[in-house]
Amino acid sequence: MSRWSRHPRSVGRARAEFRKELAGWGLAAIEAAALIVLSELLTNAVRHASTSPGRQIETRCSVALGSGTLRIEVHDAGDGRPHLDKPGPDAVGGRGLWLVEALADEWGVANRLGPGKYVWAELSVPDRPPAPEPFAPGP
Repeated sequence: MSRWSRHPRSVGRARAEFRKELAGWGLAAIEAAALIVLSELLTNAVRHASTSPGRQIETRCSVALGSGTLRIEVHDAGDGRPHLDKPGPDAVGGRGLWLVEALADEWGVANRLGPGKYVWAELSVPDRPPAPEPFAPGP
């Protein structure tokens, strides 16, 4: 779990931290997609979560190897709910959730215990080949 200010620089910082977590989990195969999903969800929270000053955004990322799933959550105290809107041809933004929709296996929005909501996305973790047998020199 990490907390971020509602500032655009937080997105790059979160991405850098998440990249290290993905490497530690051995998930280089889905790094690009996972980083885009995190970036889009966090950018939406930074831009649209209208909350009182000082409130932070929280990210939670976990991998469940048993189910083969990487879960990304972005928590904020704002009341608004994200939804897929079709951006017009001249729109400058509005495509973030479409990227999440395309890259994630599932995504959604849920209520928090406190004020606000969290937006989550899950990506499949690719099967990993078994570790090679250790080399044993012959007699």
